[in-house]
Amino acid sequence: MNKPTARRRSTGKNSESWQARRAEARRFRDARDWSQFHTPRHLAAAIAIEAAELQERFLWKTDKEIDRDVQAGPRRDAIVEEVADIFLFALLIADRLDIDVGKAIADKLAANERKYPVPLARGNARKYTELGPQ
Repeated sequence: MNKPTARRRSTGKNSESWQARRAEARRFRDARDWSQFHTPRHLAAAIAIEAAELQERFLWKTDKEIDRDVQAGPRRDAIVEEVADIFLFALLIADRLDIDVGKAIADKLAANERKYPVPLARGNARKYTELGPQ
């Protein structure tokens, strides 16, 4: 499947941007007094449910149909909304658990760099435990 081309530059490259989005999500939640419902268990369930809704957008479609859907129009808009829902709930659970999202992502990427060295991982989808000596 072809990757869609970049449409706009991300504003979430640094920790401050993540913190700003997190603050916006918190403000939205708090204005509605929803914090009482946002326990880690419920937020984790919400992420899983939203991920399933995203997956549903691709269910039973060919790669060609998906490539078409992600380009533009109402199908793309629906996909974008599902991705945003996932990120919003992820930011809210990070807020609840006091996780620095920017640092957590940087740390995870560094760990993955070690687990998946380019010479062993390039061009295959095997799990790091199946790549051979590290």
